[in-house]
Amino acid sequence: MRVSAPTALIFFLVLSNGWSQTTSSSGQASTPPDGTQTTSAPAPAPQSAAAATPAPPPPANAFSTSSVRLGGIDFSGMFDGYYSFNDNHPAAGYNNLYNFNDLTDQVDLNLLKLTVSRDPDPVGFRVDVGLGRAMEIMHSATPDPEAFRFIEQAYVSLKPKGWRGFEADFGDFVTSAGAEVIESRDNWNYSRSLLFALAVPYYHFGIRTSMPINSSITVGVQVVDGWNEIVDQHGNNMQTVGLTGAITRKKFTWSNNYYVGPQWTATTTGNRNLYDTTLLLTPTDKFNAYVNFDYGQQHAILSGLNHWEGIAAAAHYQVTKRIALSPRFEYYDDATGFTTGVKQKLHEITITGEYKMLDGLLARLEFRHDGSNVPYFDHGLQNGVSQTQTTATVGLIAFFPVKH
Repeated sequence: MRVSAPTALIFFLVLSNGWSQTTSSSGQASTPPDGTQTTSAPAPAPQSAAAATPAPPPPANAFSTSSVRLGGIDFSGMFDGYYSFNDNHPAAGYNNLYNFNDLTDQVDLNLLKLTVSRDPDPVGFRVDVGLGRAMEIMHSATPDPEAFRFIEQAYVSLKPKGWRGFEADFGDFVTSAGAEVIESRDNWNYSRSLLFALAVPYYHFGIRTSMPINSSITVGVQVVDGWNEIVDQHGNNMQTVGLTGAITRKKFTWSNNYYVGPQWTATTTGNRNLYDTTLLLTPTDKFNAYVNFDYGQQHAILSGLNHWEGIAAAAHYQVTKRIALSPRFEYYDDATGFTTGVKQKLHEITITGEYKMLDGLLARLEFRHDGSNVPYFDHGLQNGVSQTQTTATVGLIAFFPVKH
């Protein structure tokens, strides 16, 4: 079912108008895919490595998440719509390699989402349901039942008293890998990085745990069904293991994630390995930066061992109380063509300007240039493919409740 952005915005504003403004903190989740990611490439890739949505806390999170509390249960919501222009005027109507604002030369709904949660004390839960292009892309390449395409996350949490902060989540949750998340509001840039779109998964189904070792170090273990699968279709049930760790200090946070486990599909065999690390620098209240690196590998039936790697660097500068600027630069090497369908080296540079129109209403203007060392980007029916793609995007993000 397609929902127009104007219709969704009207629905969101009417819904949010009735909420009171009692607020409480609620953790923001983040990221990612299966082994097949749709990235609107000129030709579909035989097998994609998957894109991602990161784990709490997303390094690019510029906002604290607030919620309305009713009877001990927290409610929050958001609307995200955009218009994108592509200078190539692609014949297929897609910005190649984009998640999730990939439809070009038109207005579209990125995400309309409602979150219902309860902090574990000692038992809690979280459910995120939504509509829009983000939800369509998240579930486009998975064998999950139809009902799950509206669910971003759904899990139960357990945090026993006296267990020194240990917490376990059971169910469907976003990945811990990556520097960005599914929600545009909690990233510095409006469009997602190449690493998000190609290198890491969106979500997992299984068990994840976290345990603070001291005031600076937190570690965790995950046992999941693999990449972007709720219903196991390939005999991978509860066999992928994730190891997570983070060192948090006043001026930086260093996060590390490693996933390993069998990813058997029609075209792949053997274990898939992914190492993801992000260094978030927080030297001042006005200026933050991060560096994110990913390396992955997977055996394929026809091509043998495939690998991909990339690095992204971004910064966020709060110019005034209402205006912020965020540049990002990336390099991505798809050495065997596993994630894009073409052996190539990609780069992109993005500059995003943000204006806080009102409390709870953000506007973003973004310019982005992508390039490859081979012709890859859709350049319309007359021009075929080119080595570059330049886009401009205007995004509108509304959320409730507003934290004062």
